[in-house]
Amino acid sequence: METIILFAPLIGALIAGFGWRIIGGTAAQWVATGLLFLAAFLSWIVFLTFDGEMERVQILRFVTSGTLVTDWAIRLDRLTAIMLIVVTTVSALVHLYSMGYMAHDDNFREGEESYRPRFFAYLSFFTFTMLMLVTADNLVQLFFGWEGVGVASYLLIGFYYRKPSANAAAMKAFIVNRVGDFALIIGMAAIFFLVDSLEFSTIFASAEDLSQMEVTFLWTSWNAAELVAFLLFFGAMGKSAQLFLHTWLPDAMEGPTPVSALIHAATMVTAGVFLVCRMSPIMEFAPTAKEFIVFIGASTAFFAATVGLVQNDIKRVIAYSTCSQLGYMFVAAGVGVYSVAMFHLLTHAFFKAMLFLGAGSVIHGMHHEQDMRNYGGLRHKMPKTFWAMMIGTLAITGVGIPATLFKVFGVPLGFAGFQSKDAVIESAFAAGTFWSGYGFWMLVIAAVLTSFYSWRLIFLTFYGEPRGDKHTHEHAHESPNVMTIPLGVLAIGAIFAGMVWYKPFFGDEVKVAKYFGIPAAEMKAEDHATGPILGAAFAATESDDSHGDDHGEKVIAKPGEGAIYMAPDNTVLHDAHYVPAWVVWSPFIAMLLGLGVAYQFYMRRPDWPVKLAEQQQPLYQFLLNKWYFDEAYDFLFVRPAKAVGAFLWTRGDGGTIDGGINGLAMGVIPFFTRLAGRAQSGYIFTYAFAMVLGVLVLITIMTLGGGAE
Repeated sequence: METIILFAPLIGALIAGFGWRIIGGTAAQWVATGLLFLAAFLSWIVFLTFDGEMERVQILRFVTSGTLVTDWAIRLDRLTAIMLIVVTTVSALVHLYSMGYMAHDDNFREGEESYRPRFFAYLSFFTFTMLMLVTADNLVQLFFGWEGVGVASYLLIGFYYRKPSANAAAMKAFIVNRVGDFALIIGMAAIFFLVDSLEFSTIFASAEDLSQMEVTFLWTSWNAAELVAFLLFFGAMGKSAQLFLHTWLPDAMEGPTPVSALIHAATMVTAGVFLVCRMSPIMEFAPTAKEFIVFIGASTAFFAATVGLVQNDIKRVIAYSTCSQLGYMFVAAGVGVYSVAMFHLLTHAFFKAMLFLGAGSVIHGMHHEQDMRNYGGLRHKMPKTFWAMMIGTLAITGVGIPATLFKVFGVPLGFAGFQSKDAVIESAFAAGTFWSGYGFWMLVIAAVLTSFYSWRLIFLTFYGEPRGDKHTHEHAHESPNVMTIPLGVLAIGAIFAGMVWYKPFFGDEVKVAKYFGIPAAEMKAEDHATGPILGAAFAATESDDSHGDDHGEKVIAKPGEGAIYMAPDNTVLHDAHYVPAWVVWSPFIAMLLGLGVAYQFYMRRPDWPVKLAEQQQPLYQFLLNKWYFDEAYDFLFVRPAKAVGAFLWTRGDGGTIDGGINGLAMGVIPFFTRLAGRAQSGYIFTYAFAMVLGVLVLITIMTLGGGAE
């Protein structure tokens, strides 16, 4: 079954890409979409029936070189099962949605160009490479999928190849990701140098030994586990668009909207979070690296939220939202609560895919207008899209009833983002370190900003009077069912995913451990006070309703025994359930504050935003220009690189190489040719003299040679 899940998208990509001329473009689209739905259906069966115990499905021998021996195998554990449903479900719905969205595209000549089979082939190939990444049993296979999603993103972002901006965005994404990938390659080399293997099982078993080793890197002595963790996270920063390597993500909007939904919700950007959680046995022995992860994640959440405040392109608002939400996931991973990081990844996939596809529905109905300043009053024209976007906004802003007020079966009521985002914020506070405190406050502030820009999007798009082109508004229409049905399916996940999976990801720590396949054993009476428990030293003595079921058990695990690993002194998951009430309420208050300000600005006093932007022009320009990261990188890297390239082109290629060849062909050779021509005098005595001179030279050489012997 797992093999079918992995290879069904690849088969669909091959049929759509190469077989469409035989079966037709429409049939190719349906085949690719059908195979994705098959993979999604089987993924849900695997996810719902999986017992948590790791399984390994051998496919073939992959790479053998010296002591490096790797197989292409499927590592099926809880992390893999989660990613399977995320990737295949969103991808299948994006495929179905694309059949309506890409039915007519002004970027291609209708009837003359067949672009749809190629688009579906790219989507399916993207899905296959991501599945290869998340099912990897070793770093070589993971890296193969890692680079595969990079290639697929390049093809999809630059799908409108006639647009210079699309080509530039595709190259930007590809190049920026190579920066992070270079660090990942060095990290893999370091692991192989230290462990002599790239198999996960061997790496995880050696994690504790790595924490006791010292290595020299860049003329500095490093703890081996810290060095590897830093390098792996740098790789994750590029793929998941974290601060300093984030600049490619907003420009990725140049691709068709279904591509944005797939990249931002299920595939490429989630790969970095998955990598950090997969390598949790290494991360747990690298406390400094984990603090750095918290700092970058929290800073990214804040930065992207501030930029999202002033964006006017509906897709770019959601793009910066993705960047910010990824920061939340990394904060959770950085404080050591990997289950919560995966929880937010899971819920985010549903509501972010729905927001992007909803935005695509608005763009489709408004004849490809993307500026929200030209929207307004669309809720009556597009009621299905409106309610889908409303549900997505309720989820991303964290609407729900705080846990201190009301619970049903031990689970707080609320939309999916409320459950997972609050879990991240509470975990950050519970970690109790300086950098986790920084992360907590940055995430709370980001929650205020997220609520503001999310409701701003809703108010500008669906409320108020129509703005912009009157003709466009008159012909605005709801999208066809093939586009709205995926929105309805995703809405179910955006509403219920958090409540359904709250306990397995953020409930009692012993049950969470069991859910992720971490072994548990009976706890002796004396261990209630002194036993080392993974995630909580005194879980059995607590009386909270979410912690009272497994008093006779403790978690005993070594690195690699389970899908994730949390060290014995990592009590954050346990402590997060006992944070003060004001911490629990802070995200809820942040959501209300953002909603209130957005309502005041865009419903009651729509003239205020313009006045504020005029009064605070430097700040407005700073945010509108994305903190000037692109300008800084252009000055520091792009222009010097172009200058070096121009020098090598003009002086190197043109002056040295071309000049040398041209000088040889047009100067040196003609010179000696003219000298040789002068020897052709036509007189016999000249030739006789030259022959005698040559004989004398030969005799001299032979004499000297014979004398030497």
